[in-house]
Amino acid sequence: MKIATWNVNSINIRKRQLFEWLKENKPEVILLQETKCENAKFPQEELEEYGYNIALNGQKGFNGVAILSLSPIDEFSTNLPNNPISDQARYIEAVISIEKKAIRVASVYIPNGEDLESIKFKYKLEFLEVFKEHCKNLLSLEEITIIGGDFNIAPEIIDSFSPDAMEDSVLFHLSVRKKFRSLINMGFYNSFRTTNPQDQKFSWWDYRKGAWQRNNGMLIDHILLSPEAADLLQSTEIYDKMRGLEKPSDHVPVECSLAL
Repeated sequence: MKIATWNVNSINIRKRQLFEWLKENKPEVILLQETKCENAKFPQEELEEYGYNIALNGQKGFNGVAILSLSPIDEFSTNLPNNPISDQARYIEAVISIEKKAIRVASVYIPNGEDLESIKFKYKLEFLEVFKEHCKNLLSLEEITIIGGDFNIAPEIIDSFSPDAMEDSVLFHLSVRKKFRSLINMGFYNSFRTTNPQDQKFSWWDYRKGAWQRNNGMLIDHILLSPEAADLLQSTEIYDKMRGLEKPSDHVPVECSLAL
């Protein structure tokens, strides 16, 4: 079973790329971020033609997360308890029936933070803290749980093209890296780093300064697995070539395969 996460940076702009990628790769579940549209403007009927069931948490022009599943979605929720920015569509969670098993999946879009002195960075840290508490509760369920998304954090030195240059950035600052590490210490597994401990691959390249052409990227999109899910992990893949397509998202899909 393949599960992917992708910040599409506006689904209605990237529809063609998304449809072609889905047709070629057929992931069982895809977790989307930055759909940037209200639920009514989401291309639901077109995606249903590909066989996907859909759960949405949309917002006009900003944010927006979604879950697409080839198997039935039994239930879903957009509630993240104690969310300090609850007016922003940044979280969705669902239970999906796959191979007679209940799988819990979530799509999350962690705030970027703008800059270290911004109120938005304060909200990023607060969001990460309530997200961690919710993840702790999910672990206690002892289910097959997969959380994918744009975390806006490059957790390790290897995850940045230049740790020195990015040291004081909102994506690599020690305070957010510690927040991410706390999720791992709590019991989650970072799927890509579990299967590729020494490989340097990126999932995001800025549109500016020729970042893609110079490979000045960062790995900030991740799929976290509960121990029950990690036991089933087979492989992972980052579709970095998609960043070179015409009018691409600045992110590319990250995918993991589980043996159900």
